[in-house]
Amino acid sequence: MPDNLKDNARHVFWFDDNKTPNVYDALSKVDSVTAHKLYFDAPQDANWEIMETCHAYCITAARDEVGDQYKGHGELLDRCKKLLVLSSSGAGYDPIDVAACTERGVLVVNQAGANAEAVAEHAVGMMLSLTKNIPQTDKSLRSERGVDRETFKGWNMEGKTVGIVGLGNTGSRVARICQRGLSMRVLAYDPYIAAANFKEYGAIEADLEELLAQSDFISINCPFNSETKDLINRAEFALMQPSAFLVNCARGGIANEAAMIEALEDKQIRGIGLDVWDQEPPPLDHQLLQFDNLIATYHTAGVTFESRENMAFWNADQVVKILSGEKPERLINPDAWDKFCDRYEALFGDRPRD
Repeated sequence: MPDNLKDNARHVFWFDDNKTPNVYDALSKVDSVTAHKLYFDAPQDANWEIMETCHAYCITAARDEVGDQYKGHGELLDRCKKLLVLSSSGAGYDPIDVAACTERGVLVVNQAGANAEAVAEHAVGMMLSLTKNIPQTDKSLRSERGVDRETFKGWNMEGKTVGIVGLGNTGSRVARICQRGLSMRVLAYDPYIAAANFKEYGAIEADLEELLAQSDFISINCPFNSETKDLINRAEFALMQPSAFLVNCARGGIANEAAMIEALEDKQIRGIGLDVWDQEPPPLDHQLLQFDNLIATYHTAGVTFESRENMAFWNADQVVKILSGEKPERLINPDAWDKFCDRYEALFGDRPRD
């Protein structure tokens, strides 16, 4: 056992995922915790020796950036018996089995809102690029001459209707930009917020079918879970206007990829902006990448200098508070709290503050 694991300090581990700044940078400046930087390609025995003695795991939010053996599932939790919290680096927490954590009294927290502005701006940027045919124009200008510029005639967004699926941290910002900046009519579908929230964000509450049928632009901004998997499928595309654009900067799997291919082939909609995929990155021969009216990005909507800093320091701050006995503000599984408190008291001798 490494010498610095023999004391009674709070220990946190994080796998280097090449993001900067990162939570390890932030935690390294905190005297009350000891941070451990691990590497996915290091010998597994060396990694597990440290992991099994730690109290917190700061895990990347992207499901394809962490190997299966290091995902936050029951097997890892049973092996890391001192683990009290899994803290996702972003708003999503795909690599974490929340039910397994709750069962074992392990808290799951995220950094919801840390990159919301970045994602919202990216989503609106995709809408603007789609409606102005910017990718097609750029490609043509770099490769050919003699093209009539009328070929790339686009549309204005001002006064059109945007439908937002999920009016949370990101969706509410999409609503703000579209309403205040482009004078758009905003519809929103979100069964988990109060009617007053729709009014606060300047959105008209709608059911999903109504939103899809009326919107010129549809922005997906909800979490990925069992309820939202394939939320936008063949039947949903059939409801959309042929002039509509779909943008997904949330998670792959909310809009079904096979259904998107069919919608573009059959011209059921005018175009798609896609930042997230079932497999990330998608294979080079992915059929969706063959369409000129699809804008594709590398799950980079939330990747800005400002959001990276937010995610690193929000993550570190929340983990330090949890390991100091405070209840976190972005707790995903509140049902785990009582069991967590028992385990925390058994490890450190005092009980967390509710």
